[in-house]
Amino acid sequence: MRYSVKVPADSKGTTTDGLDLVALPKVQLHCHLEGTVRAQTFRALAAKYGVELGERADPARTYAFATFGEFLLLFAKVSETLRRPEDFAMIARDYAADAAAQGVLYAEIFISPSVWTFFHDELDIRATVEAIRAALDEAGGPLGIEIALIADLTRNFGPERAELIAREAVGLRDLGVIGVGLGGDESRFPPELYERAYAIARDGGLHGVAHAGEAAGAASVRAAVEVLGAERIGHGVRAIEDPAVVELLAERRVPLEICPTSNRLTGAAPAGAVHPLGALDAAGCIVTIDADDPALFGTTLVDEYRYVAETFGADAVLRFARNAIDASFASPALKARLREQFEQSRNSEPAGRST
Repeated sequence: MRYSVKVPADSKGTTTDGLDLVALPKVQLHCHLEGTVRAQTFRALAAKYGVELGERADPARTYAFATFGEFLLLFAKVSETLRRPEDFAMIARDYAADAAAQGVLYAEIFISPSVWTFFHDELDIRATVEAIRAALDEAGGPLGIEIALIADLTRNFGPERAELIAREAVGLRDLGVIGVGLGGDESRFPPELYERAYAIARDGGLHGVAHAGEAAGAASVRAAVEVLGAERIGHGVRAIEDPAVVELLAERRVPLEICPTSNRLTGAAPAGAVHPLGALDAAGCIVTIDADDPALFGTTLVDEYRYVAETFGADAVLRFARNAIDASFASPALKARLREQFEQSRNSEPAGRST
């Protein structure tokens, strides 16, 4: 598999060979709700609740960071300003509108109850998820987007807290919580610590995904697959450091949720080099493309697809978009509908375009 053809895109997201990156039907698998908070909303909430922002009060530096550690602190600061269920409902409505405007038809987004209650222990998790669910359904329904939730266990708070949140997540299945994830400081909190939490979630009927191969190396990816039984890997880019782990991912068909801009800014992928997603794809791994924390990283899902188009070509864009449908936890009926809409979009493109 070769990656030699670049496909420039115009400012509206259409590649020069006619592939409309905005209209292309998409499935979003790796996006944190708290990471979608618009900068102006963050500043407004901080003012409302008296949260001191320091230099982040400057619109030019609101979401500035230099290291992965600083990014985690920024994510925490944003979470500190989300204090009531209605705050979460507001950002959920904004997310639905923004995602639909980028051609997203189905999404599985992360929520972080451990972070919420760390800052606001009085916050009722169920009431908050109810508010998010109602906002997503109210806003997303008319826009034609369906959105499920994955409860991030947030490794920084330790295994006991993760097990508690896993039990909470099982009790939220009626609100569209379909799985658990494991974000946070991977380098200090390896996957092996959370084996029991994942067993609790799995026994309760939830799917399991895990961030790995972002702030730690290929061994972390292996542990997420072999110890946690992760059905998808968030990022996973550092698997490229060990051919045996790449082979494991390819053989077991464990999809990767790769977020190019995030990987560059956090240092998960080498700066100034072509992203390893191409090599992972060429080795037979299932690659999907996403935006992680789009507001905080100054990107969008369409921007990430544009990077793929310009770097790896239109064929890669289409392959990864199809992969996301197949890698989702959507029902068989919904997957069939998503595939049909995707193929219809391909058939309706201008004659003469070759993919």
